[in-house]
Amino acid sequence: MPAGHGLRSRTRDLFSRAFRKKGYIPLSTYLKTYRIGNFVDIKVNGAIHKGMPHKFYHGRTGRVWNVTKRIHVLVEHVQPSRCTEEFRLRKVKNDQLKAEAKAKGEVISTKRQPKGPKSGFMVEGAVMETVTPIPYDVVNDLKGGY
Repeated sequence: MPAGHGLRSRTRDLFSRAFRKKGYIPLSTYLKTYRIGNFVDIKVNGAIHKGMPHKFYHGRTGRVWNVTKRIHVLVEHVQPSRCTEEFRLRKVKNDQLKAEAKAKGEVISTKRQPKGPKSGFMVEGAVMETVTPIPYDVVNDLKGGY
């Protein structure tokens, strides 16, 4: 027979509790305060069935947009990379650079470049000292006795 396509199909490993995390659910889970506009990661706990989101949303990032009287948090899905103001500012700057380059008839790349290695330096005032090992004398060591 073909496999089922229900709400919780193919979630055996997805919703299973982690190693040494099985058993009771800590109180801190229920005592967290969520405010409107907060970004949250959606992580399904397989032990709590009531209010469980669909498997598609597990591991996604969302923004809290409504908190009801019964402390249920409603979350709309957003892409994690688009959560920061820094990203928006960089996008605006890149769009301006591309527009300027297009006006000149050039093609530019706005990809972020990795940091290069740190610049080198010379150590000033260092004194070289030669260290030689002391030879080991087996005969004199055995005379000390046991």
